Amino acid sequence: MKLKILSWNIWYDGDFEKISKFLSEFNADIVGLGEVVPDDPTRDTIAFMRKLGYQHILAPILTIQKDGRTMSNALFSKYPIMKSKIHKLPDTKTDRRNAIQADIDVKGKIIHVFMTHLLHTHQKPDSIQESQIESLIKMLTKENTIVMGDFNATPESVAIKKMRENLVDTELKPVSTLNPNLFDCPNCDPSIIPNTRLDYIFTSKDIKARSLKIHEANGSDHLAISTLTEL
Repeated sequence: MKLKILSWNIWYDGDFEKISKFLSEFNADIVGLGEVVPDDPTRDTIAFMRKLGYQHILAPILTIQKDGRTMSNALFSKYPIMKSKIHKLPDTKTDRRNAIQADIDVKGKIIHVFMTHLLHTHQKPDSIQESQIESLIKMLTKENTIVMGDFNATPESVAIKKMRENLVDTELKPVSTLNPNLFDCPNCDPSIIPNTRLDYIFTSKDIKARSLKIHEANGSDHLAISTLTEL
């Protein structure tokens, strides 16, 4: 049984017309989206995905300082979500983070799907981000598990090394998941942005998955990533 999995940080200031067009055309079975803004009527991601036939889970993480909108994580599934849970991760006074879990019934087989968006550290080592990874790993199931999202961590980081010790990274070759035309990080080294990977899809060892496909999807400062899994 094959499942089409998509993960994408769609950026709270992204071009929703371009984003929604890609989501509609790609037609994934399970989708993890970061930086969803449910209280912005000009980019009603939840209503749009419902029209495409998805069930969903939504979990707010923080308030966008410049305008007070709420940034959230969201998981969407074409298959029934049987159970869901929001796991709180270690945070700072101003930056809340979580991981959302959906137990999804795929034609009689339950798979455990997690989506997260970790603390932004400007690609530098950070003890809070590392503690978030430790908390995430403790909550994971050992089989039939998929974990995705914007980890805000490069492959060389402690966070990703720990993930790779516990799960299979669906892409081990150097790739970039940032859109250099839109990614704006004043505290980041601009020369490394075109070659930086922050977005991942991991699986438990019992799930077969193809290497990541990086999509040149316009509209966000991150690129969409996908994999085809076989249960």
